[in-house]
Amino acid sequence: MTTTTSTLTADRAAERLGSFTVVDVRSPGEYAGGHLPGARNVPLDRLDEAASALTAAADRGPLLLVCASGNRSAKGCERLSELGIATTTLEGGTSAWEAAGHPVERPAGATRTPWPMDRQVRLTAGALVAAGFVAGRFWRPAHVLSGAIGAGLVFSGVTNTCGMAAALAKLPHNRPAPGAVPFEETLRQLAG
Repeated sequence: MTTTTSTLTADRAAERLGSFTVVDVRSPGEYAGGHLPGARNVPLDRLDEAASALTAAADRGPLLLVCASGNRSAKGCERLSELGIATTTLEGGTSAWEAAGHPVERPAGATRTPWPMDRQVRLTAGALVAAGFVAGRFWRPAHVLSGAIGAGLVFSGVTNTCGMAAALAKLPHNRPAPGAVPFEETLRQLAG
């Protein structure tokens, strides 16, 4: 069963924020850097795992999915729609939210703000391609690295998945901040 999804601007979302269960689909590290008030963190790669809790939350009221720019939340809305869960996405994500002057919550003492995942992927992919190119000038087989990264980027674009993002999400700076609500507790809160 597929449902439809909708999009809201930051100002429209702010007007209706109290009526939504807000789900931030970024990595725990990004979430700790600042999120919409009351948002629960369910990383994009764990949406299927959270499907029953999200269904229960959606039965009580509308879901608003957010990320840094709106791309991952739109992808999350697509996935949840395939599971029959109606959702709304925040156009422009938390970047647009903050640019519109709306408040964000940060854990007490949070000083780190990891780069958004898409920026981490671009940096890593670019660095690996450049390294493969330079190393290939001295040792010809090293060009394979550049080709492999290029092929991975093409695959990512065609399938709308990103293995590099999944790998980068496991790095320490993208993990939950000390004192963060454990994922299992987030699921209990969403289930109600």
